[in-house]
Amino acid sequence: MGMAYAPAPWGGYPMALKSVIFGSTSMVALMLAGAAGDRLGRRRVFQTGLVIFAIGSLACSLAPSIETLIAARLLQGIGGSMLNPVALSIISQIFTGKVERARALGVWGAVVGISMSLGPIVGGLLIETISWRSVFWINLPICAAAVVLTAVFVPESKSATMRNIDPIGQLLAVLFLFGTVYTLIEGPVLGWGNARVVASAAVALVAFAGFLRYESRRADPFLDLRFFRSIPFTSAVINAICAFAAWGAFLFMMSLYLQGERGFSAMHTGLIYLPIAVGALMFSPLSGRLVGRYGARPSLV
Repeated sequence: MGMAYAPAPWGGYPMALKSVIFGSTSMVALMLAGAAGDRLGRRRVFQTGLVIFAIGSLACSLAPSIETLIAARLLQGIGGSMLNPVALSIISQIFTGKVERARALGVWGAVVGISMSLGPIVGGLLIETISWRSVFWINLPICAAAVVLTAVFVPESKSATMRNIDPIGQLLAVLFLFGTVYTLIEGPVLGWGNARVVASAAVALVAFAGFLRYESRRADPFLDLRFFRSIPFTSAVINAICAFAAWGAFLFMMSLYLQGERGFSAMHTGLIYLPIAVGALMFSPLSGRLVGRYGARPSLV
């Protein structure tokens, strides 16, 4: 991450600028994946995401420089962003009953818990015994198996109604995310009064205002703002943003702290994360059963 902040030029731009472009693109691709699955077929988009993620992982493992690695991570991020929203759509299409859908989502959460528990441990073991490149190699057979299993067991499905493409809304979303992330990354380094930081913050604010105005007047918007008139929906979205922001910041900062400040190895750091993953593994299926029986509110509380 230190290299991301350094003024290492790549194509005439600082490395941080390239990192922000890639991150913003991946976040927008996450929002586009669900619409693409509705239009093109959820199974097809899911398998395409797996293939792109595998190619990105292979490129990461072969990267000769930090610039190439970040570019490969962009490809990997685009592929990964196509998986989660489409996977949830597939679950919703296959499991139509309220109870069975809640249980299926609970199992999905448990699988996430398994990956959380095995990922840091296996990753740390591979880094210590082979090299950091092997962390990306392990994705290749997993993606290949997932593509085959999806083709065999997952039925194809599309939405009955097709939404139009909204390039202006998507562009405004990219500008907003780009300006916000760049401001947050470069503000503490360059200073909050720096001209580039102020300009990126202004771009983010203008893009956000334009996005709200444009999407509210569009008949078939990229993001339907009417959903946010629902207090339960808005509360759930805010909850999710806060939870994932705190969770992502915790994992990122604790990894730097445990290895950089405490001197723990990658393997030791992965073992320290194990209790968190065990908790997720145990309580995700339980929460799914509780949601199926009592609704979402008790589990949220």
